[in-house]
Amino acid sequence: MRIVSRISELRAAFAEAPSAVRAFVPTMGNLHEGHISLMRQARAQLADSGASDGIVAASVFVNRLQFGPNEDFERYPRTFERDCAALEAGGVDIVFAPEESELYPEPQQYYVDPPPAQKLLEGAFRPDHFRGVATVVLKLFNIVQPQFAFFGKKDYQQLLLIRGMARQLALPVAIVAGETVRDQDGLALSSRNGYLSPAERAEAPRLYRQLCALRETILEHRRSGKTLGAEDYSRIENAAASGLDTHGWKTDYISIRRRSDLQAPASPETDGLVILAASRLGATRLIDNIEL
Repeated sequence: MRIVSRISELRAAFAEAPSAVRAFVPTMGNLHEGHISLMRQARAQLADSGASDGIVAASVFVNRLQFGPNEDFERYPRTFERDCAALEAGGVDIVFAPEESELYPEPQQYYVDPPPAQKLLEGAFRPDHFRGVATVVLKLFNIVQPQFAFFGKKDYQQLLLIRGMARQLALPVAIVAGETVRDQDGLALSSRNGYLSPAERAEAPRLYRQLCALRETILEHRRSGKTLGAEDYSRIENAAASGLDTHGWKTDYISIRRRSDLQAPASPETDGLVILAASRLGATRLIDNIEL
């Protein structure tokens, strides 16, 4: 596995195999099994597409642009040596790990401004977060020039916005989704799970259990033939949030949305839905989702 830190080095490495298909996984490091599953998925995608000489590339870069002024940019865990060992075991060929001055040699004045969906859900609580994500992802796409790029479903809103950006800007890259990887107790793997105290870690799986219960409530209504309207969705969302908050959580949202555009479902709409949640447990903010 080759590790490079400069754009010129990365392009020189790719120039050694100019016809090789590239599969790319952007990360901020502090990797867990969810990230590594994307690396393996990238390798499998290359094999399935018949690219025997394909290249799996990953980036490790903590992107300042997507952090708010009171968020955890400075204390976000940097575990580069451990990450490299995991990436090599996961089948990665090239790791791009630039310094901030390499990606942003001058103050960034050009940004990708996603559509109004960026203001929903996560965007309502993290202003300009998705602008920072889209800007760095487009920049990385221009540097790596992959044919495939892989993003996990745990960051569901991010996945939809990146897919939309690739489609509307006619980027020559296929955006491939990876399923959320969970611990044995159901907690979605996240780089921020390490912030949890032992007691909080024991409590954290309740978020996923609450989403599963909410999904079952919707499916029970569907099986009984009852039509759900906007008031019904709101009622069961509020009940689910209260179920968390009574156990010490501080919930930003639990919301039932259309998978296609994350808008509220039109009544009577029961197909193609996703339930998304963000809630704070102690000082740690956790997100999760579950599709119907």
